[in-house]
Amino acid sequence: MVRKPLITQGYSLAEEVANSISHGIGLVFGIVGLVLLLVQAADTNASATAIASYSLYGGSMIMLFLASTLYHAIPHQRAKQWLKKFDHCAIYLLIAGTYTPFLLVGLNSPLAKGLMIVIWSLALLGILFKLTIAHRFKIFVAGDLSDHGVAVAYRGLSAGGEAGGGRGNAAGGWRGGVLAGGHLLRLQTYSL
Repeated sequence: MVRKPLITQGYSLAEEVANSISHGIGLVFGIVGLVLLLVQAADTNASATAIASYSLYGGSMIMLFLASTLYHAIPHQRAKQWLKKFDHCAIYLLIAGTYTPFLLVGLNSPLAKGLMIVIWSLALLGILFKLTIAHRFKIFVAGDLSDHGVAVAYRGLSAGGEAGGGRGNAAGGWRGGVLAGGHLLRLQTYSL
């Protein structure tokens, strides 16, 4: 019987260690960031909507880094299969979580509230897709579903200026930078 290696297919042991450490650091920063954000919200007597929005954002970031850290750190192959799904599902949550404060606190308009429903619905549909039938398709759609809801409302979002998240979020938010940076890093070789 041939045993599979204890590392994720496509990643070397050095890459797995580097991924585990860097995502673990991101997890710590996510926890600290959420605490600081909530303390600041309490100090400024922020609304319940603002506190809930910040909590969704911070919680989704923590969930993403936790999922990714566990996925890269745990060598058990069966666990890795589930952790990979958890990691990919957390991407949907972070995309929706990132838009939440911009839409509900920064813009706080009927359009923004409608977009929240669309974005979170698409994120949940993406998770359902990932957990049920994604293995039948050879495409990766983690960010695409959530960004479609924002693309149709570019004008309304850009009217919010920088305070409302503005054009950066309407153009795809953090996703473009993360994907571009990730592809550049993947071209490099890890040397530990």
